[in-house]
Amino acid sequence: MTLHLIPVPLSELSEADPALSLTADVLDLTRSLRHFVVENAKSARAFLKTVQMPVPIAELSIKELPGRGKMGKSDAKTSDWDDLLAPIAQGFAIGMLSEAGCPAVADPGADLVKRAHQRNIPVRPHIGPSSLLLALMGSGLGGQNFAFHGYLPQDEAGRKQALTRLEDESRRQGQTQIVIETPYRNRAFFESLINGLKPDTQLCVAADLTMPSQLLMTQTVQAWKKAGAPNLDKHPAVFLFK
Repeated sequence: MTLHLIPVPLSELSEADPALSLTADVLDLTRSLRHFVVENAKSARAFLKTVQMPVPIAELSIKELPGRGKMGKSDAKTSDWDDLLAPIAQGFAIGMLSEAGCPAVADPGADLVKRAHQRNIPVRPHIGPSSLLLALMGSGLGGQNFAFHGYLPQDEAGRKQALTRLEDESRRQGQTQIVIETPYRNRAFFESLINGLKPDTQLCVAADLTMPSQLLMTQTVQAWKKAGAPNLDKHPAVFLFK
């Protein structure tokens, strides 16, 4: 049996039509599964309802991944991962879901995948939307050399130092830098970007990707300062600069 890594639409799960962003094969596979390991059980149930599972959602086994510690690392034990993988030993395949996008890419799940490899359990990633790659594709900043850094420090001094370092690295290597922030802190993070980067640095803001409200715009930091901050409050966003 196999651990399947199943992408989830980037839009609001309760309103999304999964057929718009997932292939028919992925949807058919998802409907065939009865065991899921997920980032958030509530979000997973909302997604599975849109898939039109052939059995009641209440009959599915939906288990959440262990939480993260203060340093961002999971404090789960090997036995915790083995418990999540237990259905495979019983002859059942498992689907892993994040809240949106690709599991284990800027989302939890890598430790479960690692444990599956250690146990020689087949792992199969499936095609679907990734906000990081969609943002990179649409930024115009170049995808030959890029780096994803996740979340930058929250304190002002640490964030400024990180931005200076990444901007210098970008200019030396011609590397597109990709960062994210929690949606409710987007406005403050955007201000940190336009105040911490050089005026001629190209900055792309990619928010609500694949949704009707999508914002995808690249211009210099100087131009962003003149235009003013976009409405990013509570909107999932990716920021890229070069």
